[in-house]
Amino acid sequence: MTSYAERAARAEPSRERATAKPRRAPAATPARSTAGGVLWIVVVAALAAGVVAVNVAVLRLNVRLDRESRQRVELQADVASLQSALSTASASARISEEGGRQLGLVEADPNTTTYVQLRP
Repeated sequence: MTSYAERAARAEPSRERATAKPRRAPAATPARSTAGGVLWIVVVAALAAGVVAVNVAVLRLNVRLDRESRQRVELQADVASLQSALSTASASARISEEGGRQLGLVEADPNTTTYVQLRP
């Protein structure tokens, strides 16, 4: 019986061994992978900057909305105060008018008014 080494030496080399396959370049060269990494960093940084810009804009809008809400409450209080003053001012005129119409009362003429003094 012959050994494996002797059989391998006598055997003809197979065609697969005879034709050398060309070597393939690595999938990503170091320069190419570095450029791709830098590109991803730039893309992520741009997205982060966009998120920050949107958050700043929302914060500014919230501050403006708060200021406008406070101003609205102040204006509503002013309107209520002015309505109360108007109601009070129109009440005396309305009372005089109602007294004249329903009871026949008229304002006294200051020139014809006489005062009576009572002494105890």
